[in-house]
Amino acid sequence: MRATLYFRGSLSSCNYSCPYCPFSKTTDSAETLRKDREQIERFVQWAGDQAAAGHTLSIFFQPYGEGLVHRWYREAMIALSYMPHVERVAIQTNLSAKLDWTDRLNQDTAAFWATYHPGETTEERFLSRCQELHRRGIPFSVGSVGVRSAFEAIASLRRSLPEDVYLWINAFKDRGEYYSVEEIEWLRMIDPLFELNLPDYDSLGHSCRTGETVFFVQGSGIVKRCYSDRRVIGHLYRHGLEGLTQPRPCQMKECGCYIGYVHMPELKMEQHYGAGLLERRALSLGFQPNAR
Repeated sequence: MRATLYFRGSLSSCNYSCPYCPFSKTTDSAETLRKDREQIERFVQWAGDQAAAGHTLSIFFQPYGEGLVHRWYREAMIALSYMPHVERVAIQTNLSAKLDWTDRLNQDTAAFWATYHPGETTEERFLSRCQELHRRGIPFSVGSVGVRSAFEAIASLRRSLPEDVYLWINAFKDRGEYYSVEEIEWLRMIDPLFELNLPDYDSLGHSCRTGETVFFVQGSGIVKRCYSDRRVIGHLYRHGLEGLTQPRPCQMKECGCYIGYVHMPELKMEQHYGAGLLERRALSLGFQPNAR
């Protein structure tokens, strides 16, 4: 089968302390880091074994914190990128770590979901990392949370990024009716797909690939249908993909996060992202880098 797996280990520490992030800045113990490393290594070994079973995988690392400052995440990305049955391996990252190791990646398979956090890093530093990825030919998207305080920084970054790099904006939904009509139109000039992220989609009882071909895996191997659905549907290492897959309509009232709603067939998100769906890299959309 062709499956997508979102993996999250025990890591919960980040070198950033964004005020809008629920994970904030924490410090993991040596024991927690050891546990996280072992979980990553076990998962990579399991993924390698799936070739013999005829499975094709896409893998997204989504740690609670910044993974690429740790060697085991970098080594996992490298190893997975060369497995012939892995179509894509991507990671969510703030790009604070050095990127010299990316020379060892298979550029046809690896990708990055890079998030820009104004106030936690300078535009110059973040942009230099983006330009480095671009020079190396590694696919990536760039995004930021669309809070008003970040509007100027987001616009400046859009003007500086290569035009073929998609910059997405996460709608800020902690406050209802946060944006004016004029602000929405302005944000669309930077991110032509902004309005796709603006609503919370009605999802209760709707068809979704999560739980059938898309799985959210915790470090211990516990599997859930969706990142926001707390119900456990099985165990990766005991049940395998064959024992996990079955149609599972959404049991949540609404879905408002990209990594959830893109797997609802009725929304047909593939038409906007194509092969870049996992790392949120959109097809060419006529971006306007001079938006102000």
